[in-house]
Amino acid sequence: MDKFELILDTADVEGIKQCLDILDVQGVTTNPTIITKSGKQPERAIQDIIDVLDEDQKLFVQVVATGYDDIMEEARHIASLRGGKNVYAKVPVTHAGLKAIKRCHVEGIKTLATAIYSADAAFMAAHNGADYLAPYVNRMCNYGDGVEQVCDLIDMLAVQGSTTKVLAASFKNADQVHRLVLNGIQAVTIPVDVALGMVGHPGTAIAVDEFSANWKAAYGRDTLLA
Repeated sequence: MDKFELILDTADVEGIKQCLDILDVQGVTTNPTIITKSGKQPERAIQDIIDVLDEDQKLFVQVVATGYDDIMEEARHIASLRGGKNVYAKVPVTHAGLKAIKRCHVEGIKTLATAIYSADAAFMAAHNGADYLAPYVNRMCNYGDGVEQVCDLIDMLAVQGSTTKVLAASFKNADQVHRLVLNGIQAVTIPVDVALGMVGHPGTAIAVDEFSANWKAAYGRDTLLA
């Protein structure tokens, strides 16, 4: 079984650095909205992310164009970033996008099919050759049980022997991530606050404070070493 992948969904370089310090992060995803919220020109925002990632960490950049020819032009550009290593073009699963994913597969351009709202659309993108699938979990909950739909997708791919990975996106809280990890999700992309929230239980801080206070009261120091 492939190693689980933790991807950060952000263009906040300081947040990325904070998570890289304490978590085993496999990459970063962006989208047009995330880039615009950075307040930077898109080229600068993308380069700043590249500068903080190791070459073995993955970068996912979304196309903005909506027509097939323009999607392909942007996908080829994205594929050229970082010398083409560990970079993926994010392509929405519109009709033009699915056509582009199919062509990208032929050209050897790695893709993440995105803006997915159903297991069926995701499966078709995988069948077209997408390397990753990004179902929008929380947004899918507006139309039913988003977590259950993604669990169905995981099973559909496994039954068909597909090598495409599910990289679930659009999370409201850590519980949704928990449920999908429990059901075998291969990867998730989550905002920095959700990632840190998964390892920031207040009970941990209370326990550490108790340990420190007891140790200091008994030995008059704050460390194990004398």
